[in-house]
Amino acid sequence: MIRRIAGFLAAALFLICHGFTQNSEAAEAFQRPNVIVIVTDDQGYGDMSCHGNPLLKTPNLDRLHAEGIRFADFHVAPMCTPTRGQLMTGVDALRNLAMNVSSGRTLLRRDLPTMADLFAAAGYRTGIFGKWHLGDNYPYRPQDRGFQESLWYPSSHIGSAPDFWENDYFDDTYWHNGKRRAFSGYTTDVFFGEALRWMGEQARSGKPFLCYIATAAPHGPLFVPASYREAMEGILAGATLPQIAAAGRQPLARFFAMIANIDDNIGRLETFLRENGLRDNTIVVFLNDNGSTFGPRYYNAGMRGGKTTLWEGGHRVACFLRWPKGNLGAPRDIAGLTQAQDLLPTLLDLAGIEPPSTARFDGISLAGALRGKAEVPANRTLVVQFSRMDHPAPERGDACVMWRRWRLIQDKELYDLEKDAAQERNVIAEHPDVAARLRAQYAAWWAAVEPRLNEPQRVIIGHDAEPLTQLSPCEWRDVFLDQGAQVRRGERKNGVWYLEAARKGVYAFELRRWPRERETPLSAGMPAAKAADGQFPEGVALPITKARLKIGAFERTVDVGPSDTAARFRVPLEAGPTELQTAFLDKDGEEICGAYYVYVERLPATP
Repeated sequence: MIRRIAGFLAAALFLICHGFTQNSEAAEAFQRPNVIVIVTDDQGYGDMSCHGNPLLKTPNLDRLHAEGIRFADFHVAPMCTPTRGQLMTGVDALRNLAMNVSSGRTLLRRDLPTMADLFAAAGYRTGIFGKWHLGDNYPYRPQDRGFQESLWYPSSHIGSAPDFWENDYFDDTYWHNGKRRAFSGYTTDVFFGEALRWMGEQARSGKPFLCYIATAAPHGPLFVPASYREAMEGILAGATLPQIAAAGRQPLARFFAMIANIDDNIGRLETFLRENGLRDNTIVVFLNDNGSTFGPRYYNAGMRGGKTTLWEGGHRVACFLRWPKGNLGAPRDIAGLTQAQDLLPTLLDLAGIEPPSTARFDGISLAGALRGKAEVPANRTLVVQFSRMDHPAPERGDACVMWRRWRLIQDKELYDLEKDAAQERNVIAEHPDVAARLRAQYAAWWAAVEPRLNEPQRVIIGHDAEPLTQLSPCEWRDVFLDQGAQVRRGERKNGVWYLEAARKGVYAFELRRWPRERETPLSAGMPAAKAADGQFPEGVALPITKARLKIGAFERTVDVGPSDTAARFRVPLEAGPTELQTAFLDKDGEEICGAYYVYVERLPATP
């Protein structure tokens, strides 16, 4: 009897302890921080008042900056896609292969887990609101890369070639969970508003969330609500701007106005977090995606260069983080070289998420530095390199190599930022030892990325996840045609799409000059159109009389009439990789350009 009672008590104690452990784990999981990552597009380090801007006031960003921990020497890529790929994977752009804003080099390697993948696997709800720019088709879309809620637009900017025709920042049509949907309002307001709605739903469900808000603003075209524009025009009217010509004041006012609207939405987010009891246990990260497009002409916080340049003004940006409940200590600056690749391992660490053993990051966790228990390693050497629009295949040496206060640029310029923050004096001849050290570090880095550097990433056609694929010239390999304005101009370019057929079957290909949502004849022009805050230029006519399609061993040319809006082909394909090229021809059989839009679907098998 005594043994039976003892056994019963032991079993009861086990259940109590086991239940306590489970409840503790559940409580710990519930206490995991929410994470909000905010990225603005083409706003530079100096484009906010907390960094000394003499004209633009950003009170809400300033408050977030004052309450948070600031990485004082933080670096990204000098262009959109490479920064975003590095942020999402923690892997250098030339290694993750999302290295350019177009030209078939925006596609993020399929085998790399993203921030959304890793947080979703840990039980987080994941949502993106805004710019993605890491692939417009399966399997590269945000919903293919771990985001359970996705509201986004394709390619580099609103109004890009694959975007919904004549989107103009107001009342636009975006991709929402795999379907195109029209929204009312100004773009930044829409993305923040939908993000707040979604976060509120997750909070009510008791699920921690990862929310990625990536604004379209202040990237051009510089369309903005009139109230913001007029307020900024008034501020600039009395300003002394010797480097800005009279004609340049209007674009600068619009640029400022877009940032002022972003700042108001940061305030809107802050109110939401407070009112919903989420502020204390939510990590908020703010950063820019590259250097400023306007800063070098009026205020650049003492730096040289802007977007697309390898000088400091091209890739040193703002990055600050706030987590009131995170025991991170007082607001402060953290010294030492840090980069976009560090944010994913840092956020995983702060959230208590163990990445899979197969995950490999080029960045490091900065959680120790944030908690005041460690410093950023003083001897870090970082490389900034991306793929340029005019020569998309990366070239050895076209990089900025950073070590402590030193910057080696394109293997021919060396700057000591401690003595020359504006990078005005090249001291490479005076410090051959420093240059040699940085060259050696770069050589080792290049040797590691070079083997896969030009490996094409392929869009998959005929897959159930995307039954109808719209191909755009953004994915022409090493050919730049990204903008809706280029389509309107009828730029005479052509390129190759790298594809993979998901299954064997007959595929329908539809070649168009204009997208489906504007059913216009192939050879016809298009009138200029009024936008909500501007105008779209006239679309020129092209003398198209024939269309050619070549894919694998299949090649055929067909005649098209003056009223035809598309040229259609049926092609039998085997499963696997293939390349597609199209062409529109004139009456003499001379090539004009490639088809700007190709719609592809696998046809049902016939009995």
